[in-house]
Amino acid sequence: MHSKKLMAVVLLSGAGLAQAFAPQAGTWVVSSELDGKPGRGLAIDVQNDTFVMQMYAYESSGQPTFYLATGKIANDQVAAPLIRYTGGRYLGSGPLSGKEAGNVGTVRFRFTSGATGYITLPGESEKAISRFNFGYAFAASSLVGIWALTSLGSEGLVADAAQLTSNLGPTSTGNGLVATSDGLFGCEHQTSGGLAGNVLCIKINAQGQLQRSYVFAYSVNEGEGYSQRSGTGTQQLLSVRRLTTPQGVGTGLVYKSDEQQSVVEHPALRFHMENIATGGSLN
Repeated sequence: MHSKKLMAVVLLSGAGLAQAFAPQAGTWVVSSELDGKPGRGLAIDVQNDTFVMQMYAYESSGQPTFYLATGKIANDQVAAPLIRYTGGRYLGSGPLSGKEAGNVGTVRFRFTSGATGYITLPGESEKAISRFNFGYAFAASSLVGIWALTSLGSEGLVADAAQLTSNLGPTSTGNGLVATSDGLFGCEHQTSGGLAGNVLCIKINAQGQLQRSYVFAYSVNEGEGYSQRSGTGTQQLLSVRRLTTPQGVGTGLVYKSDEQQSVVEHPALRFHMENIATGGSLN
């Protein structure tokens, strides 16, 4: 399945929901300005339908400054006044309170996924923005850890959790199959074929029969995509959450494993991974 089709599936699966996704909380950047040098950045958070954005930027004189915008997000879009502030505490100062220094105009956002979108700042044209991923490369090593995968659709609510422990080497379509210790669940970044740019996960039983597949794109600790049970053409809207880093550090409230277990690869896991990645059936 082509990645554009994946996006269409996600959007269609989300139809009927009040909101298909919320922007991920964290550091965002103007994509075209990401050159490794100091520049502008955005801190975005959404709680319920309240959207907050803090922006660090510069005055025409070169002095640094920051702005705050708050508003309601609806249909993945926000329009809010962009307020500049001055004063307030500095390093080593006593108690001081910042003050509003004027409304510089309206800032507008439209989000195309939980990790991508567009911003229109006062006096500027619309520009692409994205969640800043500085900790996880598009590599097998970034998949190690505990993951929670929850899908919703005609099958109802389906949840899986997997602790991916070791890289078993690449399949013909990816850069490294990372599996659980029992060899019955594995995920891989796809580098070729119709799923290139996404993560493909496969769940099998002890007899090597395919149970479910997962396809998603993720940024930092969160992902979106679809899951599909073997033998059906029905795709479920999928939400993915990383629960621990590859070093075993929790990203939320999770348990810590005491032992690192060795992995035994089930030969059927690799077969189903390559079969689905190259357009094979789920039967």
